[in-house]
Amino acid sequence: MTDAGTPAAAVRMQGIVKEFPGVIANDHVDFELRAGEIHALLGENGAGKSTLMTVLAGLYKPEAGNIAIHGKPVQFGSPRDAMNSGIGMIHQHFTLISTQTVTENILLGLDVPGFLIRLREYDQTMLELGRKFGMAISPSAKIWQLSVGEQQRVEILKMLYRGVDILIMDEPTAVLAPQEISGLIATLRSMAADGKSIVFISHKLNEVMSVADRVTVLRQGKVTAAGMPVKQTSIPELARLMVGRSVTFAVDKPVKTPGAVLLELKDVCANNDKGLPALKDVTLQVRAGEIVGVAGVSGNGQSELAEVITGLRGTTGGTITSGNHQLANKSARVAIESGVAHVPEDRSRVGTAPNLSITDNLIMKAYRQAPLANGWSLNYGLARKNAQELKKNYAILAPTIETSVRLLSGGNIQRTILARELSGKPAILIAMQPTRGLDVGAIEGVQQLLLQQRSADAAVLLSSEELDELIALSDRIVVMYEGRIVGEVSQPSEKDIEQIGLWMTGGAHE
Repeated sequence: MTDAGTPAAAVRMQGIVKEFPGVIANDHVDFELRAGEIHALLGENGAGKSTLMTVLAGLYKPEAGNIAIHGKPVQFGSPRDAMNSGIGMIHQHFTLISTQTVTENILLGLDVPGFLIRLREYDQTMLELGRKFGMAISPSAKIWQLSVGEQQRVEILKMLYRGVDILIMDEPTAVLAPQEISGLIATLRSMAADGKSIVFISHKLNEVMSVADRVTVLRQGKVTAAGMPVKQTSIPELARLMVGRSVTFAVDKPVKTPGAVLLELKDVCANNDKGLPALKDVTLQVRAGEIVGVAGVSGNGQSELAEVITGLRGTTGGTITSGNHQLANKSARVAIESGVAHVPEDRSRVGTAPNLSITDNLIMKAYRQAPLANGWSLNYGLARKNAQELKKNYAILAPTIETSVRLLSGGNIQRTILARELSGKPAILIAMQPTRGLDVGAIEGVQQLLLQQRSADAAVLLSSEELDELIALSDRIVVMYEGRIVGEVSQPSEKDIEQIGLWMTGGAHE
């Protein structure tokens, strides 16, 4: 404790500057993390939050600034240096080996136990460590057998076993189901009560308000609020500090009568990547000018549903039609030529070619067609002109249109995908988790784009794990559980949340 009774600083970063080609990610940033607190780090996509924390975790070396850990000045040359100072970072994409057990993953890379491992003894150690912090886990389970939430617990246990007392969590709830989020928040509170200090990087303001003690906000690489007690602020105020303007949280969805059926699935069946049934007799229609929401806990067939429509997965039964076009067991090119646009869950591996430029990514669906295509040649001057227009219209923040997509923030990667998919004026839009991991300003923009597609008489199939978002945007909601549609709500409202949640978890259905 300090003289004033305030907990001592576990981390103090002063004047941190980190630059990349064409952009200053952190511009003389100050940040303080106190012992035993959960400190939220907020900011819009590309504001510099993850960059600041990767500096603290030893992955990046700053151009300027100082770092002190428990009052002692430090300089990190690697993540191992940071780990030796008690700092661990859990990234959005986990670093686990799927074929090894929980215990083996936790022990991987440590000097002890060495060549000979008494797995049963270490399994018991991991079990007790998990119990201490309220994380139920099976130490002998293989990673591939675990849900995303369980894999996240393994990453946390890995850090705790290494003696970390400062834990950085980068967008920890972005891939979790609502039930898993509640479990994570309980775990973080338990860790803070045990004296651990936690940095909670997030875009979800309601979670920040419920879990954090203090909050620091970044915008365009600079601090707009430093260590503000959460009890002294509000969601609208935090949103304004993040994006520099007031954010409208209410969705204005005008009344609209749906038109003709543009997408129809009848008794569709399909297997997952393990060869097991993922879709079981799915029958569904989406009409022109209609948004149909798909609710469900992750892993209940939503991904496979999008893939069979867009030509990324074959079916084992049933039919999929778009007008006069048959889509079942056809290629992605057939789906594209039938007017189907796709915003996939996986932005990096499916939605983009990360090593290619923004320009190249924006022409991926149109490069075969005039006026971009001229026989075997490509009008690259027109491609660059179109890319400049889309970069401006969709607010893609990047130094140039030749910047590699892998260098963009998650929100700007999503804007690039939306620019490519929506600029073609699709008849059908399959949108999978389109706002996952985005800041409040970007979410507002994406939701408006979806409503614009509805106004343009496109048929929109929207999958989201955010029930509030589904209720706000959807004309109808269908609920998936274990590969089946188990319930449907027309004109959904807040009163339907309990029933939808019951269906999502396998409760009684109509």
